[in-house]
Amino acid sequence: MNLEQQQSILAIALFAAFADGSKDDREREEIRRITESLAGESGAPDLARLYQDVLLKRVSLEAAVSGLQDLGECQLAYEMAVCVCDADGRQGEAERSFLRELKALLRLDAGQTAAFDNAADAMVELSEAAAPAAAITAAAAGPVVAAQPNVSEEELDKSILNYALMNGALELLPQSWASMAIIPLQIKMVYAIGKAHGVALDQGHIKEFIAAAGVGLTSQYLEQFGRKLLGGLLGKVAGKTFGHAGSAATGMAFSFATTYALGQLAKRYYAGGRTMNTAMLKDTFQNLLGPAKQMQTQYLPQIQQQASTLDMGRVMTMVRGV
Repeated sequence: MNLEQQQSILAIALFAAFADGSKDDREREEIRRITESLAGESGAPDLARLYQDVLLKRVSLEAAVSGLQDLGECQLAYEMAVCVCDADGRQGEAERSFLRELKALLRLDAGQTAAFDNAADAMVELSEAAAPAAAITAAAAGPVVAAQPNVSEEELDKSILNYALMNGALELLPQSWASMAIIPLQIKMVYAIGKAHGVALDQGHIKEFIAAAGVGLTSQYLEQFGRKLLGGLLGKVAGKTFGHAGSAATGMAFSFATTYALGQLAKRYYAGGRTMNTAMLKDTFQNLLGPAKQMQTQYLPQIQQQASTLDMGRVMTMVRGV
């Protein structure tokens, strides 16, 4: 895949990120940061400029699509766009309209996208199920007195590590649906940590918590896919999946470390009565992220072993918690 094709696919992913109007300034800022960091990769397209071109409508979706001719590249671009649109656990009408337009421009028919569309719908349902909706929200509850968890700290740490190992393993799988499972699992993990401290929270609060820590949902997908593309980790194979042409260490370390640091942050947040403000959440998360990245090498054998046993059925069962 050459630079022009990479740029086309990433431009389409950015169009998907802004399809709903991108009303959240925090997410927009995080997307900007991601594109600038990816632009520093050797031989990469000028993504910082691409971000501005898409945001300011200096480039059209039609122009981005015109850079793709191969069926596999078109399918990859569509799948990335679906993942970005689904990052918040749902698709609004504006996003559905965007995806219909994109599918037509890419000349993909229903048969070519059916398997992935079904997997995407299932992941959205699992994301909704990861944290029950009929629960109190942080805004309604307000700060609470710090409480001891109803499980031991060792058990919480083991659970957080298991989620991190699973999400690291998902990055080793070639299927596009694998990355889509990372955010539902993070939502489930945070919900379980809150519940262990006697706090039942809905999915909206959990997503706000994740965003406040500086881990944007949409930007997580953009970073995962962007680094795979620019690092040359995606190679075309027969059918609808894309295999790894080289080491997946960057993506694996990113997902493992992000999940582990997020879990440790949630543990501190709920144990402390939810008194951390946004600045403190971000600072604490960044301080936890460095050590978490170093841990990835230590747990590499376990991550690889997890990846060897994963299939879609097992991942869905884990997210459902049954």
